[in-house]
Amino acid sequence: MTTITVVKKNGEVAIAADSMTTFGDTRLGRHYKGEHDKILTIDGSWIGICGSSAHHLVLVSAIARLPAVNFGSRMEVYETFRQLHPVLKEHAYLNPKEDEDDPYESSQITALIANNTGIYGVYSLREVFEFDRFWSIGSGRNFALGAMHAAFQGTRSAAKIAEIGVAGGIEFDTASGPPIVVNTVQLRGDLA
Repeated sequence: MTTITVVKKNGEVAIAADSMTTFGDTRLGRHYKGEHDKILTIDGSWIGICGSSAHHLVLVSAIARLPAVNFGSRMEVYETFRQLHPVLKEHAYLNPKEDEDDPYESSQITALIANNTGIYGVYSLREVFEFDRFWSIGSGRNFALGAMHAAFQGTRSAAKIAEIGVAGGIEFDTASGPPIVVNTVQLRGDLA
């Protein structure tokens, strides 16, 4: 799948991802594909998505149909993804079924968001978390979380910590591969 990380430290926000795409047992390296990044830029935010490779095109198309897109707070992220869900169903033919006992329909998207207001995680039932330090998603997330935990106190740069996390995923997860893509933004002054 992937390894995607977000980090907030010393007034800097960073998001990083590996560049490998997999189809079952087949690996598609960065040099074989035209689009390289797993991180999208939407409305001033960096958004890393894991799961189906279709999510990138679907998300860009579906978000363009929304009257407003806001990722400036946990509630704004939730409201944007809540409004996005019916668009995903109607225009992208989303299959919203996961488990029979789920309390809500699934949007089938797991994403990390980094912008000048902080770092957020979005999960399939539109659960939104705001993180204070760092987080990771994808099949290499456990390796990334361990690497970032070990590096957090001794490393000043959010970008470097995010890169260390993805490097841990690449080292030990069979579905993650180089190169690492890192994007940064300064935390908004009143939030730094």
